[in-house]
Amino acid sequence: MNHSTCWTLIEAAAAGFREDRDRFGERYGSVVRAYLAARWRSSRLLQEVEDASQDVFLECFKRGGLLEKAERGRPGGFRAFLYGAARHVALRFEERRAADHARRAESDVKLEEIAGAEPDLALEFDRAWARAILKEAKAKQAERAAAAGAGALERVDLLRLRFQEGLPIREIARLRQANPDRLHEEYARAREEFHAALREVVAFHLPGTPGEVERECEELLSLF
Repeated sequence: MNHSTCWTLIEAAAAGFREDRDRFGERYGSVVRAYLAARWRSSRLLQEVEDASQDVFLECFKRGGLLEKAERGRPGGFRAFLYGAARHVALRFEERRAADHARRAESDVKLEEIAGAEPDLALEFDRAWARAILKEAKAKQAERAAAAGAGALERVDLLRLRFQEGLPIREIARLRQANPDRLHEEYARAREEFHAALREVVAFHLPGTPGEVERECEELLSLF
């Protein structure tokens, strides 16, 4: 069995392994960029989202950086760690921009307003995190379905039609010329398969007991 977790990846990335650093960036880059874009949506700092995202990862990877200081048992797990890293870099960018423009009194960075919006920004981060986790779970379910055969692939498509296209089961049954009762059974099975994939993905990012993993799944789904 593969016992790899996010902390396994973190430790390898902090040790300087290029492949693991690339994987780290691929997994979490979209979350960091979404958070920074939400934080700076009304500021010219929005143009610096990509540079700031890179700085988040540089802070993580540098000798003595944030990854080396990461603690497995910290409250909130890795999600809280990554949020703290992104916020740390964002504050640095904001303070530097405010200082650069202070003498001209033209800075568009309102530090007090950003500080007041921190709870909403934390929620934006959590939603970006949830989107990334759900996307990973969908990919895992699709990968398993490809190996399992046509029926499993049809169930993946059933979830797509139901959630992405917003079609009710009765309409999907009409389009597929399928028995609605039978399709409801397949829909329930598809949801179970997705949830199994989600639990596996969540367990990678939040190593813990089955109960803790299940609670995290419920929390992520509640964000939408």
